[in-house]
Parts: sequence; C-alpha cells; structure tokens
Amino acid sequence: MAKRILIDCDPGLDDALALLLAHGDPALDLVGVTTVGGNVGLTAVTKNALELREYLGFPKVPIAVGAAAPLVRESINAARVHGERGLGDIVLPAATLGVTGSHAADLIIDTIRAAPGAIHLVATGPLTNIAIALEKDPAIARMVASFVIMGGSFTRGNATPAAEFNIHADPEAARIVFAADWQVVMVGLDLTLQAQANGRVIERMKQLGALADDLIVPLATFYFDPKDPDRDGQAVHDVCAVAYVARPDLFASRPARVEIETTGEFTAGMTVVDFDSGEPNALVPIELDVAGFWAYVEHVYGLVAAKHRQG
Repeated sequence: MAKRILIDCDPGLDDALALLLAHGDPALDLVGVTTVGGNVGLTAVTKNALELREYLGFPKVPIAVGAAAPLVRESINAARVHGERGLGDIVLPAATLGVTGSHAADLIIDTIRAAPGAIHLVATGPLTNIAIALEKDPAIARMVASFVIMGGSFTRGNATPAAEFNIHADPEAARIVFAADWQVVMVGLDLTLQAQANGRVIERMKQLGALADDLIVPLATFYFDPKDPDRDGQAVHDVCAVAYVARPDLFASRPARVEIETTGEFTAGMTVVDFDSGEPNALVPIELDVAGFWAYVEHVYGLVAAKHRQG
C-alpha cells in the first residue's frame, strides 16, 4: 500500500522537485499540500504550488494556504537563490483551480485526524504552519506515521554561519516543533549537500525529454556556479526529505537531542545537535547512498516524464 504523504512547503526550486517526486512515485500517495512564506513570499509560493499541481497532473490534491510570516519575527526570504518568483526563470501556465477554504494548519490537523497513524508529514519550508497546528491540537504529534523536515544542520548553516535557512526563518516555530511529542527526522544540510545534481546527473536527466528540458533541469541548475570549488552541482535539499519517506534505506541515521537557539546574537536558528544525549527527540540522517538516491529519483522522474509526453 502506498504511503500517504502531506507536504508543507514554500516552492522554491527544490520544493518543486520534491513535489514532483511525491506525485510521481507509485509508492507514495500525495494527499495534501500546504504553503508557507519562506523561499519567497506566501502569494508567490502558493501560486507556484497551484501551477505545479496542474502542470504535473495532480489536480485533485488539496492545497491550503498557511502563514505568511514567522510567529514573532520579521520575514526573510531566499529570493536571491530561488529567483524573485521562486522557480528561477520558469514560467508555468496559469492555474485554473484554487486553494481550499481552510488554513494550512487546519488541513494538516484534519488530514492527520482523519487517518491516525497513516499520514507521513513532510515539511520543506519554515516550520510556522506546523507550530500553529501543534498549538491548536498537540495530539497530532502522536498520530502521524512519521514527521520529516528538511532543515537544520549539525555543523554549519547556510542562512548564517550557524543556522540553516528554514530554521533561521522561524526559530520560535522550530522550537515548538522539536519540543512536541514525536520524533523529528531532521534531514539537514550535512545530508542534503551530498545530493548534488552534478554534470553526470544532469546529462542523464536530459534524456527524459520535454519535462526535463522545461522543468527538471532548469530547477536543478538555476543557481549553481560551476566555478564553486566546494560544490559539484546544485543540491536538491527538499527532494531528500520526500525520498526519506519512500526509501529510508538510502539513509544512515543517528538519534540525537536537537534544541533550537532562539536568543543568540550570532546563533539564532542554530540546531544544537547532541548525538550523545540519553533523551533523543530526533533522528538525524548523516550519510546518503548517493548512487542509490539518484537511481531512485531518476526512475521516478522518468515515470512522470513518460506520462507527460503522452498527454
């Protein structure tokens, strides 16, 4: 039976690639998408989610709009990375279908409560919607099949030297989320930077045809600088979080206690990871089977590309 997955996201280049994976994998059943302000503003990320839904072909999946801003802080964004509209240079056909009437937090709560123990919740943006849902209904933390985030790190950040962007954008929300009564699978930068769409990957992707030419390759190469000595390609961060739900065997992980720094002058948003704690609240993937990961992702993208060619 397919795993039922609900994605809270801020599309976003790699969020779009993550949605493609969740939709395309027959072992996953995408049951909902919620949006949160993050990579770009809420209006833009919601527009992107709606357009991706119709372009990729999952029109019956509900999309609900969530928080435009962090719980207590001023908003930040990553438009310098993702482009002003969030999807780089890509312009998709305008969506004809709208969002649901409910807030993202309510869709999250209702979906989990309707199928206790069956929903794999994945968050690939700031954790504001998840925190709001937990404050409204803390019991949902005990009712998910799993909860996976793309966020954090146990070494260095990317928004600041100490903090990864999704956690840095709303550390107060992240603190609520990590304190809840569940195990957070923290797919952080130390893992996701192993998943780089290098030249060999891109060449294989190009064989998939129009979907690769028009969407996958532009998303996976938009901000990569080939002169960067520390990178072999653009990392597909959010794809890793969805891949974890479908293929946890591709990840080597360690339990840890993760606390969120909210007050440090230079460290706000830092995920303080203690692998030696006797009271873990998280599972932290640390090593990726890179060849297996790309074989899986490319296979799923190929399935979607074939359907795209047909219709």
